[in-house]
Amino acid sequence: MRIASVALILWLIAGALAAGQRGYYTGSVGDCNQAATIAVTVLAGPLNYFGMNPKIACQIPQPSK
Repeated sequence: MRIASVALILWLIAGALAAGQRGYYTGSVGDCNQAATIAVTVLAGPLNYFGMNPKIACQIPQPSK
């Protein structure tokens, strides 16, 4: 159990580093696409260093007029 916890933490740290290297943390998060891309990049972890470049496109429903 302890090894799995350490592995998970290292996995997420690798993803956070990859997001930082891609410049995702500069500026403010302006929309759903940026927030989702950051989250998926962190969750992808070290796979980012093997060519994975996740991008998410999401749409927030607009209120009816």
